[in-house]
Amino acid sequence: MLTDMEISSRAPLKDIAQLGVEFGLLPEEMQLFGNTKAKVELQVQQRLAAQPKGKLIIVTAVTPTPHGEGKTVTTIGLTQSLKALGNKVCACIRQPSMGPVFGVKGGAAGGGYAQVVPMQELNLHLTGDIHAVSSAHNLGAAAIASRLYHEMRLGKAEFERQSGLSYLDIDPKGIRWHRVVDHNDRCLREIEVGLGENNGPAYTSKFDITAASELMAILALSRNLMDMRVRIGKLVLALNRQGEAVSADELGVAGAMTAIMADAVKPTLMQTLNGAPCLIHAGPFANIAHGNSSVIADDIALKLADFVVTEGGFGSDMGFEKFCNIKARQSGLIPSAAVLVTTLKALKANSGLASDADINAPDQARLEAGFANLNWHIKNVAQYGLPVVVAINRFATDTDAELNWLMEAVRGTAAFGCELSEAFSQGEDGAMALAQTVIRACEQPSEFKLLYPDNMGLEAKLSTLAELGYGAAGISLSAVAKLQLQELSALGYAHLPVCMAKTPLSISHDPQLKGVPQGFIVPVRELVLNAGAGFITALVGNVMTMPGLGLTPGYLKIDIDVDGEIIGLG
Repeated sequence: MLTDMEISSRAPLKDIAQLGVEFGLLPEEMQLFGNTKAKVELQVQQRLAAQPKGKLIIVTAVTPTPHGEGKTVTTIGLTQSLKALGNKVCACIRQPSMGPVFGVKGGAAGGGYAQVVPMQELNLHLTGDIHAVSSAHNLGAAAIASRLYHEMRLGKAEFERQSGLSYLDIDPKGIRWHRVVDHNDRCLREIEVGLGENNGPAYTSKFDITAASELMAILALSRNLMDMRVRIGKLVLALNRQGEAVSADELGVAGAMTAIMADAVKPTLMQTLNGAPCLIHAGPFANIAHGNSSVIADDIALKLADFVVTEGGFGSDMGFEKFCNIKARQSGLIPSAAVLVTTLKALKANSGLASDADINAPDQARLEAGFANLNWHIKNVAQYGLPVVVAINRFATDTDAELNWLMEAVRGTAAFGCELSEAFSQGEDGAMALAQTVIRACEQPSEFKLLYPDNMGLEAKLSTLAELGYGAAGISLSAVAKLQLQELSALGYAHLPVCMAKTPLSISHDPQLKGVPQGFIVPVRELVLNAGAGFITALVGNVMTMPGLGLTPGYLKIDIDVDGEIIGLG
């Protein structure tokens, strides 16, 4: 079989302007980037305001393993199959961060014969959205540091006289807005800024990866440009010496930050291998971030297509949970069905039995033990009131006997249906049965519900999410988290939903706890306010918002050939 890169580079592509018109866009509603991608102008939202919406399908997965479950492959393969069945369909996925592209995970365009193409353009830069988010975010960091410097240098009266601005009385220890970069760089997790003469005052700060920034979450959750402007204005950049919030609007930087992101708010149109439209918008990392595609992309796609296929990052305890309790809560976009991706390898790895050295070998005992993880995720999705279709991604090493056992076992669960998917090797032909079952699932009456209400207390939300969302026995708050909880409640933010930042490698907070852990306590070490995005991030366990590079990172494989073509992506 050809490599992902070879398949992508040999694929016959439709001119993106033609594809956009076939999708339902007007020529003036597309800002072209060559022949392969285009920004979608937001004026289309007004034109389509009265259009009925199609069916929204969210793709999620069991607890991830190093072997890869193929969630994006399933998202794109399902989209291609729905198109082949004569439906008007669109995929909505997130833009890959260069952190995982050059780190351990690789690209995020799908794979095999279920890809968004050209895959190298999707995986590297695309139309510059992540760079725009980084620049806008770092302007906010520079603005708060500069304001602090000049206020401390001049004092209240002289500062106000010379600047004509109000004195904010920023507390150097109360600065909450850090810097971001779109690379894995562990040495930036904790830094000292303001060192040296006339550069201060000095204070401890840090870098996060751009995809985990609040501005990326705002991009994902905004309904339009002006909604994004309002949200950016609400950003809490620091506290003053009286313990009051200092917003981006009060600092006067919100307008400029929005201007930097004025094009980033527009989704990017690309295509799958069989010419189905795909809208790419917002960023990845559902373990440390919001982890879902944008509300704007979903809204446009739902007005133009019968079916929209999107995905939430990592397992159903991660991106799917955040889709429901954050994205759906804010947007009102309710999915009609969920697809839960699994593999034989994933279940064996999640069994916690033996090593993964022989993961491809038949092992009924490990498969049966690992099935508990799949059943837990089925129940987890079902508790939100959605019909769930299990998609078993087939690998060449899988045996018919184990696949047949797994399909029969799923029939005894709460799943609506179960189908094999061979989209990776067969493209649209490999996911036809899955597409037909998903269509039937979408015809079921909606019973969607959230895990907790807005008016529940913040600590109770954390407990509910830990107990009902992960099966924990409860939570424990660090001394720092207890103080932050009191502060957030006093500032009036306790009504916001919670965005858990935890390991994706276990349903629990501990990556070593495989299968279906029970009786564990979720340790909440820190609470971070995201006032503009509209949620509070809870940092759990040892999770980091700036990943690091591994011993043999992905960039070692990436290069260009003598013709200037990129090689090693995939």
